[in-house]
Amino acid sequence: MYFHPRLGPERASSRGPEAGTKIVFRREMNKELIINVTPSEMNIAMAEDRELVEFSKEKCQTGFAVGDIYLGRVRKLMPGLNAAFVNVGHEKDAFIHYLDLGPQFDTIHKMVGMLTQKKRVAKFENLKFAPPLGKNGKIGEHIAVGDTILVQIAKEAISTKGPRLTADISLAGRHVVLLPFSNKISISQKIRQNAEKKRLKRIVDMVLPKNYGVIIRTAASGTTDLDIEQDILALVEKWEVALNKMKTLTAPIILSEEMNRVGSMIRDRLNGDFKAIYVDDANTLEEIREYVKLIAPEKSRIVKLYKGSVPIFDNFDITRQIKSLFSRYVSLKRGAYLIIEHTEALHVIDVNSGNRTKVENDQERTVLDVNLGAAEEIARQLRLRDMGGIIIIDFIDLHKSENRQALFDKMTQCMAADRAKHTILPLTKFGLMQITRQRVRPEAIAEATEVCPYCKGTGTVSPTLLVDKQIQDRVEYYATKKGIKSLTIKASPLVAAFLTKGFPSPRLRWMCRYKCLVKILSDQSIGVAEAKIYDIKGRELN
Repeated sequence: MYFHPRLGPERASSRGPEAGTKIVFRREMNKELIINVTPSEMNIAMAEDRELVEFSKEKCQTGFAVGDIYLGRVRKLMPGLNAAFVNVGHEKDAFIHYLDLGPQFDTIHKMVGMLTQKKRVAKFENLKFAPPLGKNGKIGEHIAVGDTILVQIAKEAISTKGPRLTADISLAGRHVVLLPFSNKISISQKIRQNAEKKRLKRIVDMVLPKNYGVIIRTAASGTTDLDIEQDILALVEKWEVALNKMKTLTAPIILSEEMNRVGSMIRDRLNGDFKAIYVDDANTLEEIREYVKLIAPEKSRIVKLYKGSVPIFDNFDITRQIKSLFSRYVSLKRGAYLIIEHTEALHVIDVNSGNRTKVENDQERTVLDVNLGAAEEIARQLRLRDMGGIIIIDFIDLHKSENRQALFDKMTQCMAADRAKHTILPLTKFGLMQITRQRVRPEAIAEATEVCPYCKGTGTVSPTLLVDKQIQDRVEYYATKKGIKSLTIKASPLVAAFLTKGFPSPRLRWMCRYKCLVKILSDQSIGVAEAKIYDIKGRELN
């Protein structure tokens, strides 16, 4: 299986369903891309059915993105690690291991040396490949300190570490991935029709020059011959431009830039269920529209300029979801919640049932329901925060083996849509599940707290933006599940005013929706992000 650092695996690596497993076909999502542009950065949110699933921030002119191709200079060899540190212009030297040199590194290295020394080089199509590198070689046998080498960013700088490099160059297009120094044509295993495979291979054979290989992506299925031909020729031209730059530039220098995150999202995901792209900046809008016209002219009408007076993220409910989803505490349905902790080495997620197990009779069934719901949210959180490395999940203990297997199957199913390479291990006897997920960029981080008005900035509380949603979840539970027809809510003056203002106010909406009398009382002794709920007899409900 080929894995591309920006595109993820081109075939599913998870095991198929067991015999007798019920397969649920998921309907097509209504996808929207919402882009907020500021002078210093671009905030990109992707929503499926108005639910935030991906969020990233891209600093303007930061460089060193995954896919960028550089002419670097070897700074230091590390024989003990069988690796080298390379200067590509980043404040931290980049790292390359012997196994990342690629099978044709000797051919590439020889060509780079001739180009940088202004020597005559045969056309790329006429190059003769050197014998491929073995897997057990030593990096010092192929490069030396001071050498100029051609490399590509495989993993962005994270924390105190510099970028991770590869010399096995690849250029990603919409329909294909071009592989210089290769003669292989591979087809995504998600394309299963033999007739379509033969058609795609025939098109590539006709247009692909010698000494180039190709991976035909899933997106190529059903496209026209001309679209695939143009994609290949554009990538070949991009590669040749990078080669020509080596004749005049001195390392360390960038030779070819990968498109920004917006362009990558559009290139990799633009399909029939992508309904709209909203941008709040006119210049960025034109750039995106021109790119969409190039790759999918029929979709150019979905690129729209947002002109509302309310900030674009507020209008599409992205701000609220960011505050909710990026906090340490993530609420689930019916009182359950997650606690997410981050360290340098790993991420830990604790699943808690809240007050559910206190009111349910079938404890095992209740715990399974909470765990299954948590699995869905955890899969979303991994994708949303782009969490990578080792993730340890502490699920609530399940006693029956069939329930533990059901939870593992659910997690596998929920992670199937994740484009990052990942591995899921079954539950241990302690109820822990381990997931490893590829990390090629720093983890997405959004500010999920706000200054407490009571301590004047000396501490923080959960954002008040979420209080009404948390209260609504509790009202829904007591009114619909417990049949309580009269509730009294005591909250801080700030929250109480919010719940009763406007028409219809949140309080009136809840009364109509849940057929329950709801009273709101202001209580200054209650914290700004808290609320207490009482029944008709004045008993506090937990």
